[in-house]
Amino acid sequence: MDFITLIDKSVLIVIIFAVSLVTAMYSTYGERKIAAFFQDRLGPTNAGPWGLLQPLADGGKLFMKEEIIPDQANKALFILGPSIAMLTACMTSAVIPWGKDLYFFDHNIVLQVADVNIGLLYVFGVVSLGVYGALIGGWASNNKFSLMGAIRAASQNISYELAMGLSIISIIMLTGSLSLRDIVEQQAGFNWNIWYQPLAFLIFFVCALAETNRAPFDLPECETELVGGYHTEYSSMKLGFYLFAEYINMFISAAVISALFFGGYNFPFMNSIGLSSNAIALLGVGFFFIKILFFIFLFMWVRWTIPRFRYDQLMKLGWEILIPLSIVNIIITGLVILIKEGSLF
Repeated sequence: MDFITLIDKSVLIVIIFAVSLVTAMYSTYGERKIAAFFQDRLGPTNAGPWGLLQPLADGGKLFMKEEIIPDQANKALFILGPSIAMLTACMTSAVIPWGKDLYFFDHNIVLQVADVNIGLLYVFGVVSLGVYGALIGGWASNNKFSLMGAIRAASQNISYELAMGLSIISIIMLTGSLSLRDIVEQQAGFNWNIWYQPLAFLIFFVCALAETNRAPFDLPECETELVGGYHTEYSSMKLGFYLFAEYINMFISAAVISALFFGGYNFPFMNSIGLSSNAIALLGVGFFFIKILFFIFLFMWVRWTIPRFRYDQLMKLGWEILIPLSIVNIIITGLVILIKEGSLF
């Protein structure tokens, strides 16, 4: 890697990190506004015009609140828990292709931090590490409600990661690659995977709700049973890290869903509108973020519409419904591919 490429990658990492944090901040604002709309009230209105400065006020409050570590807590692990949650949330974006390459003065700028040929495995590997943030934080708190929330988080994530992993096997069968860049490139124009794999999309979306601990799958932090769940004992920015990690995970989940099923930065008629490659690349980035924002809205819509499951219902949905459906989808996809290639008969 030459020096110029290293500078490009460093700048891209800083931009992605900043965009992730800003998106997480204003997702809290968006969620409160959307919840207010559904419940026929106003939401944030006082901090700045239309309440737009409310996320900054909330962040300032978290920074200035008193730091509390329980006397009987394991102090090192108590700090490590939210740190792991935030770190893994930010790491996942490294393999997401945000747009086509840009060309300036014979220099190629790749809008992806790392184009590895096992990008999907990397995403699942990092996501599976994220559960350690909740598990370690809940256990280190030395609080029975926090521990119960941590156990719920671990069992829920393990259960739904299985169905999520099985759901994308059909995508891999169609594209023949684990690289997110390759998967997006094969959906050029309007040739999106959603038209071929609607069941895989539905399973993946439900599992993404569970992986991000979003309602109706928010059992790890169910306040009616566990006071506050795995982060009951946390305050100040340690609590802020957990909350930020949830919203960054929602942002990354929306980006992965858009890349796998909705063409990523591809949009209809992109190759026939007669624009330059750089203009198409920038338009693609814009369309990608429109798709991401739509799915973030969908996450919030589901949260404020569907009531929380009981824990036995949550486990039953994951193990008895989604996993069998994923396996059936793999079998059907395989049969269709064999019939199309003429290898079955």
